[in-house]
Amino acid sequence: MRDSNMTKTALPNSNPLPLEGVRVIDFSRLLPGPWATQMLGEFGADVIKVEQPGIGDPSRHAYPRFRKHSIYFNVVNGNKRSITLDLTEDAGREVARRLLRDADVVVEGYRPGVAKKLGVDYASISDYNPRVVYCSISGFGQSGPLSHIAGHDLVIQGMTGLMGCSLDEVNPPPVPSFQAGDYAGALMAVIGVQAALSQRARTGKGCEIDIGMFESLFNLCKVALIPALGRLAGYSGEPHAEVYGGNPRYSTYVTKDGKPVAVSLLEAKSWQQFCNGIGRPDLVSKNETPADRQTAHGERRALYRDAIANYCASHTWAELMQHMEKTGVAVCPICTPDEAVALPHVAARGMIGYVEHPVEGRVPHLVNPLARAGLARAAHRPAPDLGEHTGDILLALGYTQEQIAELRHRKIV
Repeated sequence: MRDSNMTKTALPNSNPLPLEGVRVIDFSRLLPGPWATQMLGEFGADVIKVEQPGIGDPSRHAYPRFRKHSIYFNVVNGNKRSITLDLTEDAGREVARRLLRDADVVVEGYRPGVAKKLGVDYASISDYNPRVVYCSISGFGQSGPLSHIAGHDLVIQGMTGLMGCSLDEVNPPPVPSFQAGDYAGALMAVIGVQAALSQRARTGKGCEIDIGMFESLFNLCKVALIPALGRLAGYSGEPHAEVYGGNPRYSTYVTKDGKPVAVSLLEAKSWQQFCNGIGRPDLVSKNETPADRQTAHGERRALYRDAIANYCASHTWAELMQHMEKTGVAVCPICTPDEAVALPHVAARGMIGYVEHPVEGRVPHLVNPLARAGLARAAHRPAPDLGEHTGDILLALGYTQEQIAELRHRKIV
């Protein structure tokens, strides 16, 4: 039976969390794997993060920082315990075998082939733990001609076709401000792990999940790929959906005080409401059909763009925000990160929580949206210090204090 201190994860006065009692061993670093395992921890799993002695996850050293620790590391590594382990040493691999013997889930983010060299690949683990659900997250997957390429988000987004949708408007396209490839891989990993655990409940067997960030994002790019899919089927794929700057009713503009806004007036009803509101009913076309929703609107494109641009330029950012809240017309201020976290809607929905950190004091974290349904933790435990739980975990695995001291002396842990 497992140490009860490792698995008490239910919220007060609630049903048990979905993954309560599930043990996750996390060999991942940086963003996709750590965020995926943090979510598994939010769903109730006991997550043990395995890190390199003395260095740990590279994101521990990223800027900006709280008083001591990286903010980046803290926002994707809550609800975990940390053990340091040198997997290049036989004694370290023996600790890993004990740790993995009863693991339910393993998540790793090494380059293809590295896990095998370290003895923590699926074939090795499943030999003594056939129930293990093993999830690899890499840039391009474990096989294929690009599998050896490092999985940096910019490369992933560039190759999926996503960044190539607006080249007729902007070439080269700007570097994305959202790590879509990283988060797509993480989400697919969480979905895969939960599906595999459900399958294991029926079959008694684990499985290997090979997640490529590229194919995860590629699978999410359905709108972007629609024209190309049409051409694969022998059709023209045109006219394509103008959702990347070509449609004046789905674009960005500048306010009177020089701040950006996003305009989303795709539907005929919302466009009519907007036009009537600004005293320009002449801009409403009686011939518009649902098929025109995502087009560039042909010869009326310039008229639409000028009218929207003039409206935005005659109002301040704050005025447009107030008008949107009052009328529901989707002319939305584009927020800076500081403005976004300060939105009243964020507070009303409880999207940011706070945790008392033993070093940093009261620090914020982003609340899992499923917490409201009782499916995830609403409050995080702080991200662990490097190796913070090494001693406790080794004791639970059957190591004596003398053996732990020897492992520390040899810098195995």
